[in-house]
Amino acid sequence: MSDLTLIRTNSDNADFRQLVVLLDKDLAIRDGDDHAFYSRYNKINAIKEVVVAYQNNTPVACGAIKLFSETAAEVKRMFVHPDYRKQGVAAKILTELELWAAELGFVECVLETGKKQPEAIALYQKVGYQITPNYGQYIGIDNSVCMAKSLPKNKT
Repeated sequence: MSDLTLIRTNSDNADFRQLVVLLDKDLAIRDGDDHAFYSRYNKINAIKEVVVAYQNNTPVACGAIKLFSETAAEVKRMFVHPDYRKQGVAAKILTELELWAAELGFVECVLETGKKQPEAIALYQKVGYQITPNYGQYIGIDNSVCMAKSLPKNKT
């Protein structure tokens, strides 16, 4: 995708917040009755590491990481506007988030997605994420799919 620009920012970014509104609308449809459960864990206040993708200065996608443990960052709020899907944007955001996580000293990224998001599961597996037992609040939640990926050692 030409003219794609990634910026590192935080959850105060207005474009990120606008994309998250669209993400939440999409998830409400996909998750149905389960949406209220998941939405409790998707607050975006005070996320320090956010990536927003711009195509010709239009915000088209986003993702974030946040502290999960001393060694792992959790990937959150991944979203690509429907008009820009299937163009490799999500993989580019994920790569940038993984680089950032490694720079911060994390050795692993973890994430949770849903069985009703098969395209997300396929993307994560394509870029090296492995399905793991559900963690934390997702233990015992049938719709949740938890995944993890080891990060390359940061050479800085």
